[in-house]
Amino acid sequence: MEARAILRYAKISPRKSRQVVDLVRGKGVEEALNILQFTPKKAARLVERTLRSAIANAINREEEPAREEELYVRAAFVDGGIAFKRIRPMPRGAAGHIRKRMSHITLVVSDEA
Repeated sequence: MEARAILRYAKISPRKSRQVVDLVRGKGVEEALNILQFTPKKAARLVERTLRSAIANAINREEEPAREEELYVRAAFVDGGIAFKRIRPMPRGAAGHIRKRMSHITLVVSDEA
């Protein structure tokens, strides 16, 4: 069985988040948590929190609970969320547009091969 966890509206750009998510895709959960713990990026903390939630969802499932040792990261992806639009003054009276992007981080853990 598989379990999923989704972190919505994370205040980090999807491009930065995907760098970290690519590190843990397909790994066992213990190895993935170890990798995330020693990755010095803001996204690593967010992905670690989401992974721990997915593990808890798999263990606390009513029908057929899973064992943590058998779990692995089956799917991990980052989708773009909304973007706050801001304006910054530029030379000659122009306005520079700034987009503060957000991410939706999804992790799926499974115990099936």
